Amino acid sequence: MNKKLQILVVEDDAPVRNLITTTLKAHDYTYRTASGGNSAILEAASHNPDIMLLDLGLPDMDGMEIIKKVRTWSNMPIIVISARSEDTDKIDALDAGADDYITKPFSVEELLARLRVTQRRLAALGEVNAPSVFVNGSLRVDYAAGCAYLDDCELHLTPIEYKLLCLLSQNVGKVLTHMFITQRIWGSSWDNDVASLRVFMASLRKKLESGSDSPQYIQTHIGVGYRMLKV
Repeated sequence: MNKKLQILVVEDDAPVRNLITTTLKAHDYTYRTASGGNSAILEAASHNPDIMLLDLGLPDMDGMEIIKKVRTWSNMPIIVISARSEDTDKIDALDAGADDYITKPFSVEELLARLRVTQRRLAALGEVNAPSVFVNGSLRVDYAAGCAYLDDCELHLTPIEYKLLCLLSQNVGKVLTHMFITQRIWGSSWDNDVASLRVFMASLRKKLESGSDSPQYIQTHIGVGYRMLKV
């Protein structure tokens, strides 16, 4: 089960980062790493990890700013791992949007226990929030059957259009960045992937919307990405 869980390790101290990644690897977690705030945000936006392990004292950006920025578009669990041990630091991080707080120095057993708790929480949310049929106004997506309907009429979608519709519907109300969408659909995020995304999204919208000037289902966030609106 751990192999399906990807963790983003944001830590600029190489020995600490190596300790964490070695522990994750030994327990069959997959992971990505970032040593600074800007690279952490880029990794989070492009790969949408399941959990972020975040050091607050980074060279280019305070970890508090990372929490606030990530929380504008993602609800992924964030576990802070920091040498800051004052209660005010912990309270500020949790109030900013962190889900848990581990103080350095820490034991790998504690880290693994915190991850297991977070993983159980994610699994429980998945069970509650994973219906086989998505309904939003007149739009209905039957994930099990692989079909989508508008006003009870089946939509004739290309495989890419259907993947885009599923991705948007499974994240209804959330802004999905160009990077995140192209990574999920094509597995990469080159300029031509973003250009292709715009073409496919325009085609999908024609099949969903009555008018391009008043979007009902898909909203464009210029320069950022797309969001499915809750009707």
